[in-house]
Amino acid sequence: MSQKKTIALWYPAFMGGGAESVALWMLEALKEDYDVTLFTITQVDLNRLNSMYGTQLSEESVKVRSLSSQFARPLVHNAIANNKNFRMLGLHILIRYLKSQQQHYDLAISAYNATDLGDRGIQYVHWVNVVEGNAFYQKISGFSRESLKRNISIANSHFVAQRAKREYGIESTIVYPPVVLESPNMSWEEKENAFICSGRLTKAKEPHRVIQILKRVRQKGFDVKLYLTGGGGGTYAWKYRRFLQKMVDENADWVTPYENLKYQDYINVLCRCRYGIHYKKEPFGISIAEMLKAGSIPFVRSKGGQVEIIGEENQALFFDSVEEAEEKIISVLKDTQKQQQLLSVLDERKSLFSTERFMSGVQAVVGDYFER
Repeated sequence: MSQKKTIALWYPAFMGGGAESVALWMLEALKEDYDVTLFTITQVDLNRLNSMYGTQLSEESVKVRSLSSQFARPLVHNAIANNKNFRMLGLHILIRYLKSQQQHYDLAISAYNATDLGDRGIQYVHWVNVVEGNAFYQKISGFSRESLKRNISIANSHFVAQRAKREYGIESTIVYPPVVLESPNMSWEEKENAFICSGRLTKAKEPHRVIQILKRVRQKGFDVKLYLTGGGGGTYAWKYRRFLQKMVDENADWVTPYENLKYQDYINVLCRCRYGIHYKKEPFGISIAEMLKAGSIPFVRSKGGQVEIIGEENQALFFDSVEEAEEKIISVLKDTQKQQQLLSVLDERKSLFSTERFMSGVQAVVGDYFER
């Protein structure tokens, strides 16, 4: 019986989000056929991550090499979340560590964007120019953009693949991120006449725009609610959070915030909403794919990776301004036949974002690497 090939998978910190799901399901996809080691900044609690993302990882199936202990995790995560310099320092120290151990592995994979892995490896690109940093950090890790360009690339959307080609001159295979959520049994009639906006409650995500849009919709006579679900933006986001909280308080009769929900509690809120809304243009937008799979009708911006989730043909759901969003939403809210047509079309897209499809895509790229 031949010995399994060895793989080092690089992912800096498990602090929530779609990229984290990608890393864990990569490990899930590779654990049976390969000897896999995760390289990360702090020790991880695999049981907790399994419960959040639906994976079945264990210390027997995945080895973990980390820069710091489990006891230091809260302190390190806080520093990473709130200090960009510390975050970049951690990334490049981890790259340096991975390179120092590279001779023990047949393949290195970055699950966290385009990265210099030393030898030619595989990289999953969520967005461009995330890891590079400046000359100081690059000196720590011996970072080379030329080395990055030699990697085999996977992108989370056609939108990101195009940006990666412009930025790095590389071609990418498209493998959409996995969405763990299964379609619920709740019927359209059982759902609330409510919208969900999920994601970090930060200025970059612009949840205040969502409140502005739905306030205009309500002023036209449509009694809709809004649930805001997500986490904070770190210590330095206090100014925006205060601004957002003031808006929430002023509209407390129809806006309900839920912060840092457990995943199942978040799913329970999501599944009871008929509609979703997301203002930011995203490289992909895992929360939008979750809305789709939960049986909601999501309204999103007309440019970005989220268009590939909804489908370009569904122009009734795309907007470019607060005013256009109001108009598109009202058009759907007042037309039950249009709602059913959209639900039927969106239902056909759910299989694009399954964990099975993601794993088979990753397995094919890794298998092809070793065949060559």
